[in-house]
Amino acid sequence: MERTVVVASGGLDSSTLLYLLKDKGHEVEALAFDYGQRHRVELERAEEISRKLGIAFQLVSIEPIGKLIAGKSSQLNLEVAVPEGHYESKSMKTTVVPNRNMIFLSIAVGRAIALGFSNVAFGAHSGDHAIYPDCRQDFSKTLAKAVELCDWKKINLISPFVQFKKWEIVLLGSTLGVPFERTWSCYKGGTRHCGRCGTCVERREAFSLAGVTDPTEYENE
Repeated sequence: MERTVVVASGGLDSSTLLYLLKDKGHEVEALAFDYGQRHRVELERAEEISRKLGIAFQLVSIEPIGKLIAGKSSQLNLEVAVPEGHYESKSMKTTVVPNRNMIFLSIAVGRAIALGFSNVAFGAHSGDHAIYPDCRQDFSKTLAKAVELCDWKKINLISPFVQFKKWEIVLLGSTLGVPFERTWSCYKGGTRHCGRCGTCVERREAFSLAGVTDPTEYENE
């Protein structure tokens, strides 16, 4: 049996990844990271979805690291407004959390080694590439080589969606029965998706392109 540690955010992509690996028969542990993010509601959703799947869940607090790298990121610095609009806009770069995936994956690899697991997985996809440097395919490929050398036993870095478009993940998730209504994307937090920030716009667009009914409650309908 494949045994995999998954970086889980409670979002649409990582939730679909959890369902995919579970469907493939992996033994899975989900790691969610509390790094002081504005949209902390995602952590509750990550735990809820993991429990629903019957997989182990760990919430990892790294708030001191979040403070260290906050800079001008709207996700960590509350003085910086969350931009609205499409991800193609240059303003969306303020949503970048410096080197976030490298930090998460480093901890996830350590956890996998401690558990004796052979795989670490994360849900980066092609739509993120223009904004987030650590979601690029080159990043994933290069890091995978380093991860293989982190232990005497080979550890595999899995990023199955790195060439997927968001709508393709929605389409896959719909076939796997992902409870999309319980996933969380909005960078503003709150109790409902704002419908206007970059990740909300991308989410709405993905459901439309996939031809899948969007069950999300948006403030801006």
